[in-house]
Amino acid sequence: MQVHATIAEVRAARKAMGVQRIAVVPTMGNLHAGHISLMRQAREHADRVIATIFVNRLQFRPGEDFEKYPRTFAADCAQLEAAGVDHLFAPTEAEMYPQPQTYHVEPPAVQSNILDGEFRPGHFRGMATVVLKLLNITQPHVALFGKKDYQQLMVIRNMVADFNLPIQIIGGETVRAEDGLALSSRNGYLSAAERAEAPRLFQVLSRLVAAVRAGNLDYKQLEQEAMAQLQVHGWLPEYVALRKKLDLQFAPAHDSGLVVLAAARLGSTRLIDNLEV
Repeated sequence: MQVHATIAEVRAARKAMGVQRIAVVPTMGNLHAGHISLMRQAREHADRVIATIFVNRLQFRPGEDFEKYPRTFAADCAQLEAAGVDHLFAPTEAEMYPQPQTYHVEPPAVQSNILDGEFRPGHFRGMATVVLKLLNITQPHVALFGKKDYQQLMVIRNMVADFNLPIQIIGGETVRAEDGLALSSRNGYLSAAERAEAPRLFQVLSRLVAAVRAGNLDYKQLEQEAMAQLQVHGWLPEYVALRKKLDLQFAPAHDSGLVVLAAARLGSTRLIDNLEV
């Protein structure tokens, strides 16, 4: 695996690939099995796979975990190489932002100010900006993102479509631990007791999905009951929401193509998850 620290280096490597089909998998590092699943899936869609590692300050709010976000570069490289990744682009902050970023991607408020965007103002603006930069730098035919960050995937798909980028966006299924907890780089923040409690989020969402499939169409009541189930066990839920998969807008009764999304704090750790109905 070739490791590139500069834009010039990765662009030269990309040029040398010629007409081969290229896939890119952007990450912030601290890789787990979910990331590696995306890398292997990328190989099914391309001749060459480029991974990126960059902890993007623009998508963190003041007071969030930008400074303490786990950075495990050596271990990440070993995992990527074992997964057969061909190239890794791992720029510094100065390389990606040699001067303050003055142009930004502004996702429409109806998509970016709801759900996660309500609790993390500006997050999707910063995320979309860096993803557009990474796609421009690597020029892939295919880009892969995990479905665990469902709203992020939706914003990226719509951005790529609106800008007419010739890139296929593929969503990788959420990879879970044996007890159902969605794998996340932030799971490492959990204490032993919190880790034992954490699978409850998946269990609550699973029960909600089962209720909808059984014919319960009182979405608001189901959402409130799910929030209450979390609260009684010490969680601080931010939202549990049944929405349309396509654009995450409110779903009328009898609508098809639904997803339930949730974000909740367990101790000091914020966990997110979702399940398609």
